[in-house]
Amino acid sequence: MAVESADDRSYFYAVDDFGVAAIYTPAGGSASTVNGVFDNDFVEIDTGGAVSFAQQQATFMCRTADVSSAAEGDAITISGENYIVRIVQPDGTGMTNLILELQ
Repeated sequence: MAVESADDRSYFYAVDDFGVAAIYTPAGGSASTVNGVFDNDFVEIDTGGAVSFAQQQATFMCRTADVSSAAEGDAITISGENYIVRIVQPDGTGMTNLILELQ
């Protein structure tokens, strides 16, 4: 049994606190506004050589209930930037992390 409900999880991503509003559009579907936490951190890439390098990796964490049919190729717009969903990672607790590619 989950500790919190989908409504409880919505407080984690309130735009007044840590969240941002995004426009999520499933492939062939209608756009909707989804709140979540957007990160665009640098991640280390090991290419097997003596020196590794880093690149930015955009992610958007939100409620699974808001993106229940999320799939690779869906579109999401965050702060005026357009992204394509490349990986969908539901965590089994009602949250989903979307790995994004800037368009």
